[in-house]
Amino acid sequence: MPAEPVRVVVVDDNQAMLARATAVLTPTCAVVGTASDGPSALKIVMALQPDVIVLDISMPGMNGFEVAASLREAGWRAAIVFLSVHSEKEFVDAAHSVGGVGYVVKHCLGSDLPKAVHAASAGKRFVSPTS
Repeated sequence: MPAEPVRVVVVDDNQAMLARATAVLTPTCAVVGTASDGPSALKIVMALQPDVIVLDISMPGMNGFEVAASLREAGWRAAIVFLSVHSEKEFVDAAHSVGGVGYVVKHCLGSDLPKAVHAASAGKRFVSPTS
């Protein structure tokens, strides 16, 4: 009997990026919901209880770090994979400090996002190579 697919919520304020991330994950994951801002992300995660949350960092109102910190403070333990245009070590470190186990740079989304989500669901860390 095959294992259940990883249940994922994808959060990004850029609709094209949200659609692309969802499309990249759909062949191997169950994308159970999407959101385009921090407050909506909190609501949908609490309602759907995904295994993994793919979370953009730069969003208006409430950034991804704030969303992650709020989820952790509320006791949510879903794995978090950050998706960002930023490849600097400071961002990767900040993501890790708020509970992120994965970090994917957006220009590597096609190759790295599925790997990061599956690693995160297995409790393993994944970071896009930064060069």
